[in-house]
Amino acid sequence: MAALCKRIADSSFFQNFIIVVILVAGIVVGLETYESIRLEHEALLAAIDITILAIFCAEILIKLIAKWPRPHQFFMDPWNIFDFVIVVACLMPFNSQYITVLRLLRLLRVLRIVRAVPKLQLIVTALLKSIPSMFYVSLLLGLFFYVYAVAATFLFGANDPIHFRSLEYSLLSLFRVVTLEDWTDVMYINMFGCNNYGYDGMQEMCQNPKAMPLVSALFFVSFVLLGTMVILNLFIGVIMNGMDEANREVQAQLKTDQRDHEQVMTEEIAGVHRQLDLLLERVSTLKAMATITEKK
Repeated sequence: MAALCKRIADSSFFQNFIIVVILVAGIVVGLETYESIRLEHEALLAAIDITILAIFCAEILIKLIAKWPRPHQFFMDPWNIFDFVIVVACLMPFNSQYITVLRLLRLLRVLRIVRAVPKLQLIVTALLKSIPSMFYVSLLLGLFFYVYAVAATFLFGANDPIHFRSLEYSLLSLFRVVTLEDWTDVMYINMFGCNNYGYDGMQEMCQNPKAMPLVSALFFVSFVLLGTMVILNLFIGVIMNGMDEANREVQAQLKTDQRDHEQVMTEEIAGVHRQLDLLLERVSTLKAMATITEKK
């Protein structure tokens, strides 16, 4: 039974079938966002959802049996734990009061496509491996934002109260600038003064206009260059390094699995040879007995 379940769990047909079921689960969750479709086809959607959940339960059961007599090894893989938690959560007895929670849990089943597609799994693993390095890059970026936000509040707070009247507004405005979303408008307000640019229809907020063309240009251009072109690119470098590390681990795991498979095959072949030797010995013994019998 365990060998059969292992062959099923490792077969490409079974894995592709699970991917299709996950995609169908995602489509069903999407259809439930349309109230008219949900009310009109409520019974059909419920039946499909029960079928999908039954398939996922059967998948978990097959994979557990495939690990027999050591089913606990199933939980040594974090992705298996992820699948198991989602399935168990969807089996929880939610009443109508918590129907939104149940729908969100059903939505999590779509994330199982990450576990089903090896390339996506590699990307997620790389992101997880990049978290420690990304923390330090984020810390550097936070210090960079803080210094520029304090400077912007002192320099532009009086002229541009919409964007820089306080530290928190300055941080939010600089986040907008670093995403390059109309950042030149913010720069021009402080280059030409709020009475000349950007405050049309809000003149009552422009109480202390002050044009700072040189300071504003140097401030925002340097911020965009450092923030967008340098620091944010560090994130890309960290993630790429995580991708390389994750890819090396996958290749090493594949080599280990291949060696284990070759070792198992070698042991099986050796076992077959031993059985053949025993059979040949028995045949020789039978021949010798037959010869003795004939002589008598």
